[in-house]
Amino acid sequence: MYQFQSRIRYSETDSSGRLSLPGLLDYFQDCSIFHSEDLGLGVKYLKEKELIWALTFWQIIVKRYPDQSEHVKIGTAPYDFKGFIGYRNFWMWDESGREIAVANSIWSLIHMGDGKPAKLPPEMLEKYVLSPKAEMEYANRKIVFEGEGRPADKMTVTAHHLDTNQHVNNGQYVRIAMDHLPEKCLIGQLRAEYKKQAVLGTEMYPVVFETEDKTGVSLQDEAGAVYCNVEFTRM
Repeated sequence: MYQFQSRIRYSETDSSGRLSLPGLLDYFQDCSIFHSEDLGLGVKYLKEKELIWALTFWQIIVKRYPDQSEHVKIGTAPYDFKGFIGYRNFWMWDESGREIAVANSIWSLIHMGDGKPAKLPPEMLEKYVLSPKAEMEYANRKIVFEGEGRPADKMTVTAHHLDTNQHVNNGQYVRIAMDHLPEKCLIGQLRAEYKKQAVLGTEMYPVVFETEDKTGVSLQDEAGAVYCNVEFTRM
């Protein structure tokens, strides 16, 4: 398992003074980047190989949101590879070692040129040491919303939404979806299913689905094809 220690920064908190859900997601994403970079399998390596890891699914279970200035430890470990698919867990713990959050993620290795699946190079299979799966309740990766959704105002992708691959960063989809949450809504679980890449200038049309304990947001194109489905379950 790869780990690093940190302290919750004021800039990572929301109006409650605790770490925000996007801030937690960013910690997990950064942890996987640090892990890959330290193994020599990071951004430069992938660019030279003309490969990208495309996230297809997030499941994050939050037990509590740490306070501003609290010391935390973040960890990650891959637990399986199947063809071009990689499976990776994440954790955040407090100073006492108690679990703050745990996550599951699914990634696809893709050729940059044609967008087709790529076989994992031998060095990846060698350096990414597999660990046992995290103890958590694993949810279905397919997100299906029931009932008729409520269309919301369209939004346009701008430069700050993009990552180094010039696609909308996975965390930005969650931030966009969170704009449609009820006020003072505390999230206990996030699921996000990524289906299509959005780029600079893309217009997304959110459709919002509400139930007693969940808010779903489907980010679609004008014809109804889905870029990302996000489901928030309240604590």
